[in-house]
Amino acid sequence: MTQLETPLQYDNGYDQDEYMMQEDEWDRDLLLDPAWEKQQRKTFTAWCNSHLRKAGTQIENIEEDFRNGLKLMLLLEVISGERLPKPDRGKMRFHKIANVNKALEFITSKGVKLVSIGAEEIVDGNVKMTLGMIWTIILRFAIQDISVEETSAKEGLLLWCQRKTAPYRNVNVQNFHVSWKDGLAFCALIHRHRPELIHYYSLKDDPLGNLNLAFDIAEKHLDIPKMLDAEDIVNTPKPDERAIMTYVSCFYHAFAGAEQAETAANRICKVLGVNQENEKLMEEYERLASELLEWIRRTTPWLENRTPEKTMAEMQRKLEDFRDYRRLHKPPKVQEKCQLEISFNTLQTKLRISNRPAFMPSEGKMVSDIASAWQGLEQAEKGYEEWLLTEIRRLERLDHLAEKFRQKATSHESWASGKELILTNKDYESASLTELRAMLRKHEAFESDLAAHQDRVEQIAAIAQELNELDYHDVAAVNQRCQSICDLWDQLGTLTQKRREALERTEKLLETVDQLFLEYAKRSAPFNNWMEGAMEDLQDMFIVHTIEEVQTLIAAHDQFKATLPEADAERQAILGIQNEVHKISQSYGVRADLTNLYSSITIEEISTKWDKVKKLVPQRDGSLQEELARQHANERLRRQFAAQANLIGPWIQTRMEEIGRCSLEMRGTLEDQMTQLKQVEHVIVTYKPNIDKLEGDHQLIQESLIFDNKHTNYTMEHIRVGWELLLTTIARTINEIETQILTRDAKGISQEQMHEFRSSFNHFDRKDRGKLRPDEFKACLISLGHVGNDKQKKNGAMDTDDFRACLISMGYDLGEVEFARIMMLVDPNATGLVSFQSFIDFMTRETADTDTAEQVVASFRILAADKPYILMEELRRELPPDQAEYCIMRMPPYAGPGAVAGALDYTAFSTALYGESDL
Repeated sequence: MTQLETPLQYDNGYDQDEYMMQEDEWDRDLLLDPAWEKQQRKTFTAWCNSHLRKAGTQIENIEEDFRNGLKLMLLLEVISGERLPKPDRGKMRFHKIANVNKALEFITSKGVKLVSIGAEEIVDGNVKMTLGMIWTIILRFAIQDISVEETSAKEGLLLWCQRKTAPYRNVNVQNFHVSWKDGLAFCALIHRHRPELIHYYSLKDDPLGNLNLAFDIAEKHLDIPKMLDAEDIVNTPKPDERAIMTYVSCFYHAFAGAEQAETAANRICKVLGVNQENEKLMEEYERLASELLEWIRRTTPWLENRTPEKTMAEMQRKLEDFRDYRRLHKPPKVQEKCQLEISFNTLQTKLRISNRPAFMPSEGKMVSDIASAWQGLEQAEKGYEEWLLTEIRRLERLDHLAEKFRQKATSHESWASGKELILTNKDYESASLTELRAMLRKHEAFESDLAAHQDRVEQIAAIAQELNELDYHDVAAVNQRCQSICDLWDQLGTLTQKRREALERTEKLLETVDQLFLEYAKRSAPFNNWMEGAMEDLQDMFIVHTIEEVQTLIAAHDQFKATLPEADAERQAILGIQNEVHKISQSYGVRADLTNLYSSITIEEISTKWDKVKKLVPQRDGSLQEELARQHANERLRRQFAAQANLIGPWIQTRMEEIGRCSLEMRGTLEDQMTQLKQVEHVIVTYKPNIDKLEGDHQLIQESLIFDNKHTNYTMEHIRVGWELLLTTIARTINEIETQILTRDAKGISQEQMHEFRSSFNHFDRKDRGKLRPDEFKACLISLGHVGNDKQKKNGAMDTDDFRACLISMGYDLGEVEFARIMMLVDPNATGLVSFQSFIDFMTRETADTDTAEQVVASFRILAADKPYILMEELRRELPPDQAEYCIMRMPPYAGPGAVAGALDYTAFSTALYGESDL
């Protein structure tokens, strides 16, 4: 039994004092029944003894043994677990009253209000008051703290009994008196919690036997004293409720203790389960940490190995192994490391949550140790990668240098091949002066070439030196080849110097002629290039679009013509050099071949090109003048087109604005607007020749391939689009006015109404599209007074409910279906826009007095004197001749009851007029 110093408070419909007062007032009547008093005496005495025996004492007579207050105070100390004030040990009456008052004050301090129970009554042995006091103690310490599903005390205990006995047949606990008379409820409680103590389903319909069985088992196995007599319960029509509640509360506390034990066992299992799970996590961490550290220990030496290889292929294999390590071997270990850290953090969190000491891994297996080892691995890995890349770059450079050495050596050897034979040849001894001069110049060129190859030889030697320094594996072959190249180079230098000296000795003999030929070559080549460039420029095609571009070409051509005298003087100087050679040859009797070896340009070639240049100059003059005249003609066409386009464009815009004003301002009648629009249409039609003339000018411009016109912003396409839009607009506007006139005449709408409709439509057509959106259409109807109250008309808007309510008040049914029907009338294609004509049609249908088929039938019935048919003579008598004959030709014969010869069916005819029949 759990005792609490501070009582729990539950809301059961009234406060605790009220509850206790009701119990006491109800008990006064109960205690009048001797049978109930007997049951209470026995039950309360057994209940008190079940607690007093814990203190080694008991009571025999409940009203006598509590009179001195000592055992009463002892009972309260046992059931509350608290110490009461020291009792008075005297035997006088006032000592007893003092002890009882101490007990009653303790009860009151626990929130229990004692009504009509005083210490004097207890001391005097008042049975009624003593039993009431004990019942109050039982309520407070045995029943009040019972709480089941937000109910407490009596209701909580009753609900607990109902829940526990619900699965059992023939048990229906509704109270604490008659529901327990058959004993099945007591047996069900025992079986529900201790099924091994009782065979419930073998019980018979024996209330006395069932009660005694339950009482005996409770006393023997559950340590619940026998507080009730089976005979009293069975023989009493309504057993005492207090006695039953007191006894049942003992079952609640007994089984609640068992449930607490079960809860304690579950808690221990849970704690042990958490501990076992944590130990598994610790072991798993230790295992994963050991495996990861072992892998790091095995991998690090491999990454620290820096033994170089001699070939690129071998280093590439090492690099590929490293990439496999990065791609295949390391990622799982990274995942393991991450999972290890997560597991460690999870374990520490679980230990902290479960109030366990933090986990300390084995020495060297801390997360920090693993992180340190991993960092060492990362550093080794980084160093290994850098070393690999450095070695690969080194070997790559070695291979590159070796290949470069081979290419340069091969190129140099190819160049040097045969040079030694040429340098030792004495061909200059039999050469003419021109040939000798050519040999000398050729030798000079060879010397220049030889000097140029000096760098290549030095490069070859430098590459060989670098290959030696970088420890190239085939350096011996490189050194041998380099030495051969250097020896040959020294030999070529010696032979070159000897041949130069021989050629220079012979050169002085023919130096004058040679100098003249050289001068001819130096001056003839640039002049020849100038003539070729001039011929290209004079024959160059040109494409221009403006006068300024042509004038720029003419100015450049004039500048070219100004350079012709200077070019002619240069030509004469070149011819003079050639004449001087002939003079020397004739004067000194030179027998050598006087062919100029420095130039392939002949005097005849220069003369031919010069004549062609002089012929092309006037041809270029003529072409430029023709193009200048053509550009002047194009400029005239541009100005002519621009002058007309700059007039026509604004004229079209003005007419468009004028048409818009005619359709929007609504001055005068519709006939006046029609007259005004017809006048505008006439003006537009008479303006058509100006458009045709502009088309002709545009055709000329296209034929002349003129693509731009800086004098106007209008193109022919702009003019065409504007003209077509103007024709379409005037036609559409005239058609709208004609339609409005027909509508007005057919529907009987006044001119003022048409103006009002147009004014409202234009007001809400804010974008001048000639059409309204649904919301604009609704606002327009509101502004016309078709729907809406005065305030809403002023605001120009109405919410959906008010709009529908207003229309309903005017006779419209504006449900969702009806509103959709109206929108289908004004926007049958569901475009989301309402045209003015649709708007007018709707307004005329709503405002005009429109004939219906029923009205026409009623009119015919008047003419027929209320007969269901009409005769031809009646039609001829009442209607104009042409309309009478019209009806006779189209009315079907009447075939209804009472028909006579010549009877006509005016009802079918009238419905056919409005499309309501197939006639």
